[in-house]
Amino acid sequence: MIMLALTVVLAAVIGLSLGLLGGGGSILAVPLLVYVAGLPAKEAIATSLLVVGVTSAVAVVPHARSHRVRWRTGLIFGAAGMTGAYAGGRVATYIPAVVLLTAFAVMMVATATAMIRGRRPRPDRVVPHELPVGTVIAEGVAVGLFTGLVGAGGGFLVVPALALLGGLSMPIAVGTSLVVIAMKSFAGFAGYLSSVPINWALAAAVTTAAVLGSLAGSRLAGRIRADLLRRAFGWFVLAMGVFVLAQQLPQPVRTSPWLWSALAVLAAGTATTAVLWRRHRAPHGEAPLPAPAQHHGVLPPAGSIR
Repeated sequence: MIMLALTVVLAAVIGLSLGLLGGGGSILAVPLLVYVAGLPAKEAIATSLLVVGVTSAVAVVPHARSHRVRWRTGLIFGAAGMTGAYAGGRVATYIPAVVLLTAFAVMMVATATAMIRGRRPRPDRVVPHELPVGTVIAEGVAVGLFTGLVGAGGGFLVVPALALLGGLSMPIAVGTSLVVIAMKSFAGFAGYLSSVPINWALAAAVTTAAVLGSLAGSRLAGRIRADLLRRAFGWFVLAMGVFVLAQQLPQPVRTSPWLWSALAVLAAGTATTAVLWRRHRAPHGEAPLPAPAQHHGVLPPAGSIR
């Protein structure tokens, strides 16, 4: 009962992440369902796709009402992603669980690194209303395939693609990504459904909590500095990725104090490098923008919040 309550509470955090950042749902949902709820890996991946799909579909509504969704880009990306996601879900049944979780952990580390680095579109870049169809389809299929394989909704792959490659502002990239995530997650779930059992009661409880969290996150979107939130969340995802990756190691290696000492040194070195890198790039014109320009659709104009 205690673990169920903890699972539901943490599911609300998953929804909050989706509403705020347009991603992170499955990055948190799979470890939550495996290590807290105690589900087998493939059942956890399948359940996470259902949870994230429903939560994203609900979370997109407040963003759409605030005109933070590019529908053509999102629907084309989502349709292409659904094809890849369904194929990935079917293929995943033939891949050992340890391989899927290892790939998932590697993705967590990679996306966390990109988040910590704080990459973002240049403020002087011309922002297209919709992205080129060919580019959207190619990226959609690639991200969708990974979605179906490891149960990742792809938000931290879709949002950088929309914001960094397409030049969309962060709030619009977040809103549009939710459309893509919902479509791809449902397709990936359909691929798993034929071969993986689902604990529907647990799935319903986790989904309900995640939906409530996503509505809160959508309301907060635009009122919190996305760059600070993204970096903080990046460190959290990095820690989770290292934990999941370590769990896949053999027992003697996993319990070795030398391993954890090395990881601690690596984490300290990574943090130091990140700080030095940000200090180095500041004199070259990449320091944080002044407040009036920095909102760029993320923060409301100064004085609008009392």
